Amino acid sequence: RAQEAADAELSASRSGIDETEEGAAAKLAAIRDGLARGLSPQQIAATTPGLSASTVYRWVDAGYDGMTNMELRRKVGYRPRSRRAPKRATSHSARRSHASFLALGEDVCAAAWEMDTVEGSRGDSARLLTLLHRPSRFQLALPLPDGTCASVLAALSSLRGVLGEDGARRAFGAVLTDNGSEFADEGAIAALLGERDGETRLFYCDPRQSQQKGACEKNHVEIRKLLPKGAGARFDRLTAADCALLMSQVNSEPRGALGFLTPARVLRMIFRDASALMDAFGIEELAPGELDLTPGCIERARAARGEGPLAG
Repeated sequence: RAQEAADAELSASRSGIDETEEGAAAKLAAIRDGLARGLSPQQIAATTPGLSASTVYRWVDAGYDGMTNMELRRKVGYRPRSRRAPKRATSHSARRSHASFLALGEDVCAAAWEMDTVEGSRGDSARLLTLLHRPSRFQLALPLPDGTCASVLAALSSLRGVLGEDGARRAFGAVLTDNGSEFADEGAIAALLGERDGETRLFYCDPRQSQQKGACEKNHVEIRKLLPKGAGARFDRLTAADCALLMSQVNSEPRGALGFLTPARVLRMIFRDASALMDAFGIEELAPGELDLTPGCIERARAARGEGPLAG
């Protein structure tokens, strides 16, 4: 009877699937594996021959193999945004305004970088400095000991050390950031980005208009998959190896906006200094089977190195 019940359950799980039993089982296994590693239906489809994103959605919604919509990361609701009073914006030269940035022209704006910071758990002074390359969606995440401008300058100095003066000038034709106090020293930041007398390469969003650098903000969602907010992950415990793994995972995700190429691949295609940049920070382009966009990814790697957890 137990075997009959198991056979009946297996048969029911296949009902409505226009596939051979072997083909359906293989695709269900691919879907289940992809969801467990935090991949979206589009990414699962892009890395599984013969499988479409609509099929993933339909099969999950139908409950095949016991799956539920709660496993689809985009169908799970987000917490309401904090209504805390905004921090006082720092003032900057008029030539660095968002309007001046737009006046550079569509091609220059499309090739720009967006810069921001990501905070850790409450009471944790450490942060990540993020820089996102608009054309490739490639994002750097560099550790900061705190949210001061001095820490931002130190991180940018290390980045300039990797690229060199000429490389920094080639890379950072224009950079758009916000009005946080960590970006207050516009002259020093601009110089590290390769700006010379008579040029303007660093620009600031209008106050409280973070959507003007929306690509960077949106890509922080990818970082939060591995370092979720509210889960107690201490950024002051992040090591260089942790950040390298984080950037490797985030930049190895196939993206629909890139024709399901990865940010790492596109950066190598269009950015002369891509290999030097990635090698210096230990960033690898991972194979689809190595993708793990879940909080356990970094924790398992730390445990394998004999290091304690980030949380706690």
